[in-house]
Amino acid sequence: MCGIVGIVSSTAVNQQVYDALALLQHRGQDSTGIATCEDKTLHMAKAKGQVREAFRTRDMRSLLGNVGLGHVRYATRGNADREEEAQPFFVNAPYGIILVHNGNLTNTRELTRELNDDDRRHLNTNSDTELLVNVLAHELQAATTAEKFSPDNIFDAVARLHERVEGSYAAIALIAGHGLLAFRDPFGIRPLILGRREAGLVGAEWVVASESLVLEAGGYEIVRDVEPGEAIFISQDGDMVSRQCAKNPVLIPCSFEYVYLARPDSVMNGISVYEARLRLGDRLADTIAKWAPAGDIDVVMPIPDSSRPAALQVARKLGIEYREGFYKNRYVGRTFIMPGQEARTKGVRQKLNAMPSEFKGKNVLIVDDSIVRGTTSREIVDMARNAGANSVTFTSAAPPVRFPHVYGINMPNRAELVAAGRKIPEIANEIGADHLIYQEVDDMYGAIVEGSQVSALDMSCFTGEYVTGTVTPEYLRWVEENQSS
Repeated sequence: MCGIVGIVSSTAVNQQVYDALALLQHRGQDSTGIATCEDKTLHMAKAKGQVREAFRTRDMRSLLGNVGLGHVRYATRGNADREEEAQPFFVNAPYGIILVHNGNLTNTRELTRELNDDDRRHLNTNSDTELLVNVLAHELQAATTAEKFSPDNIFDAVARLHERVEGSYAAIALIAGHGLLAFRDPFGIRPLILGRREAGLVGAEWVVASESLVLEAGGYEIVRDVEPGEAIFISQDGDMVSRQCAKNPVLIPCSFEYVYLARPDSVMNGISVYEARLRLGDRLADTIAKWAPAGDIDVVMPIPDSSRPAALQVARKLGIEYREGFYKNRYVGRTFIMPGQEARTKGVRQKLNAMPSEFKGKNVLIVDDSIVRGTTSREIVDMARNAGANSVTFTSAAPPVRFPHVYGINMPNRAELVAAGRKIPEIANEIGADHLIYQEVDDMYGAIVEGSQVSALDMSCFTGEYVTGTVTPEYLRWVEENQSS
């Protein structure tokens, strides 16, 4: 999971990209980068840390031009501590290309061999984004060898990239002296949305971003989601063209975006994240009613913030009092995306504090959006007991996470997943809860897609069914052995 944005403006773009990345900060806090294009000159600044920490006045002054892109990183491939693996990535031929990417490629071994041996391109890092920009560069060079630059050449290159690359990728690239390119994998696993706003006599300004909240905050009109397999090219003058570049595209977005990753005020693939989370609460309430009679529960409490909509609906539907028992320190990063188990454990205590007045002597039902490693859940149950709770029923608005996620979320190792190989009572014992209730897979699916045109979701971490069809047990073993720490 990362956050990406690209903007074609009639004025200086550096501050606009910075502001957009600040809105996408929840999607990654390991590192960040901005690149701009001034005529044919590319400028770039990137560093470890969050947006507000990474860029200084001198950096912003160097980011000249009216076309730009940016990235906030949550490391799922490569090393989070190596600044050189921060995005964007740059190649100087053809033209000069800078690219940012959200997702994970699943045929990195094959692509590395092809790029080194056949394409004769040098790789400096283990980042799959460096692989992606080099594949794009190689195919664009082949498409324009005997012809002048044109959008059709770009679309031909993306079509060939789709044939070579497997996995999930939403990508944005600057092509020096020409404009901005955005494209999405043939399954549309990771999100990307297009927006437009009028700029008076100079025409239109454009934005592509991971989430719609960037468009709304910037005063852009939502045009549409970038289609699976589609490529969009916007010239430096603001002319936009697009083409479907995949042979058999089908929309299968990641279910975890709606459960946890995206901000609730975003709309993805025509689905309101907030409304999806309300529906998740409605369906979870029905399951809770089967296994935990309402008379046994005194209060319903969310783990702030992403589980709040579901908890509100659980309380409303079960007729149980809703209370806020945990106070959140908003200056600590999201514990799920902190690298390393020790950092996540420490982060929970720094981030949340239980208020004894809300727990003492009560039978508490806690609603969380999901349970991944169990670290957060275990610490929260301990906090509730230490605050005086009589009993703790823990519930998850998502089903048990039993399988690795290989499409852009840091869940590569089954040994770290608390639900892998365990029955629900065993998981309850692991996290210390009196009772544990999960959302059903079918209920999660129905809650997310209800009322939309989406007919399939990637639910691989819940079901073990990988939508690209190319993820094998051997590949999963290799990922576990080579995961970043």
